[in-house]
Amino acid sequence: MFKVNATQHVLAVKDLEKTESYFLDKLGFSVRFRVDGWSFLSLGSFHLMIGHCPDEISARDTHEHSYFAYVNCEGIDEIYRDYQQRGAEIFQALSDKPWGLREFGVATPEGHRIMFGEDIASSANS
Repeated sequence: MFKVNATQHVLAVKDLEKTESYFLDKLGFSVRFRVDGWSFLSLGSFHLMIGHCPDEISARDTHEHSYFAYVNCEGIDEIYRDYQQRGAEIFQALSDKPWGLREFGVATPEGHRIMFGEDIASSANS
């Protein structure tokens, strides 16, 4: 039977050190390991590979195409408060959506965007 154990996203960044620090300090990721211009980061089963790619177009310059992940989660209110306290760049405030999800969005210094969402029925039971 097919099963997804985790996802791993790959991001090209111009400033590896600044981007890694943001994910660690503002979004609560941890370093799995580093190798030759790459940082492998995790937040639970949400994994990232960020690579130093100075010649790539920055995510911010792609405008609305800078979304790279939608994270279905539990405990969304808790992580939202944590991100507010850490000073994460929240571009979309936490709110209930008509499609049945409670959502918010964060952005990185280079403009990559991540959406977090929880089923409203699940968050009401939390």
